[in-house]
Amino acid sequence: MAGLDPEDWSGIRAMGHQMLDALFDRMEHVGEGPVWQPMPQAARDALKTCFPEKGQSLEDLHDRFTDLVVPYGNGNTHPGFMGWVHGAGTPVGMLAEMLAGGMNANCGGRSHAANEVEREVIRWALSMVGMPEDGSGCLVTGSSMANFISIITASRAQDITFRSQGVGGRKMVGYAATTAHGCLPRAFDLAGFGSDALRRVPVLADHRMDLAALKRMIREDREAGYTPFMVAGTAGTVDCGAIDDLAGIEAIARENGLWFHVDAAFGALACLCSRFKNALSGIEKADSLAFDFHKWAQVPYDAGCVLVRDRKAHAAAFAQSLDYLTREPRGLASGAPWFCDFGPDLSRGFRALKVWMTLGHYGSERMGQMVEECCDVAAHLAHRVQTTSGLVLLAPVTLNIVCFGVDGLSDQDVSELVQDLHESGVAAPSTTRINGRLAVRAAIVNHRTTTADTDRMLDAVIALAADRRA
Repeated sequence: MAGLDPEDWSGIRAMGHQMLDALFDRMEHVGEGPVWQPMPQAARDALKTCFPEKGQSLEDLHDRFTDLVVPYGNGNTHPGFMGWVHGAGTPVGMLAEMLAGGMNANCGGRSHAANEVEREVIRWALSMVGMPEDGSGCLVTGSSMANFISIITASRAQDITFRSQGVGGRKMVGYAATTAHGCLPRAFDLAGFGSDALRRVPVLADHRMDLAALKRMIREDREAGYTPFMVAGTAGTVDCGAIDDLAGIEAIARENGLWFHVDAAFGALACLCSRFKNALSGIEKADSLAFDFHKWAQVPYDAGCVLVRDRKAHAAAFAQSLDYLTREPRGLASGAPWFCDFGPDLSRGFRALKVWMTLGHYGSERMGQMVEECCDVAAHLAHRVQTTSGLVLLAPVTLNIVCFGVDGLSDQDVSELVQDLHESGVAAPSTTRINGRLAVRAAIVNHRTTTADTDRMLDAVIALAADRRA
């Protein structure tokens, strides 16, 4: 038999329909059963096999997937999942993944329709946050890569010789609040500047960057012989969802000739809600912006996005001219600039289809309503915390993240309480540290989560806390 296609397509067609039905059944009943359950050692051992010399039937592989993989996922599709900022996916996105797999397009470059879909998605994203629609961008694995690309672009805009000569001993520094995501110092590390080159600016009582401290730190670095080149604001901090004063940071960046970057990993979607417009003022002035469609936009993993205001600066940081990747004026090798000119990846999957179909199906109005509903659920949870004896709200609820403490328990007790809650299958919040105190952290990102789910979670926390106090 030549190739890998079946001799008889009827069998695989029937199996495909069976798999799709099973997927829809699971999604329709996703809120039933535990949010998460530990994977037993027997299941782990059952997955450990030798590289098969002879192939197995698709039916047998699907049975193993159903028995050994499906029951032990991380739970982010379940409405009781509140621990980390993970999107829950949709039936539309699931189908789009299947369609994209059927095309098997490489979106690194060349002239074909999949790249036009990605260009359309980037235009939509630029429009959503208010950046000029002649800017550039590309889809990546997630905000960690999007932030990395932004920092590379910002530094090359400062000194393009980095591409050929390397960073060397140049004393380049950037700035972000102490509440910024850990991927930013990691990006400085990977870019060759060193993680210490990202100066961590203190925050105020509302967990937003202290702009007076930012000004002082820029001045002191310059006096010490360093070269500041960028400042990053955050729209939706990872710990409690605070939004930096983006307009204020942008003004300081312009005054000092710095690149203005915004990490809006999940907060970018709040641009679709009129009630958050003022809080996000300044995001439209970003030189670069990182966010994830796989978070609040509910697109299946992975689907991050980087946007850059200056298309030429973006391409200058990454574009290559190689004999085997020659861009032609016509034919399949036309269509420059290619997406590999805007990031480090040459081989790129058709991520754009699931974004295009999700946003195209639900539209900006419904997506904005979904974001507001998540924030309303968070507000309900915050109110319950504030009116429940023994619980204390530890940070303002700006968007959709609620951080609260449990009185009478040590940090170790709170940590173990959350672990107990996970293993109960009732809910899956996480923990973070707010002003030195360990907090239970509930991030309402799942479009399926309702007040009934947060009430169930809080009731379980109260019961578990009572047991521990006793």
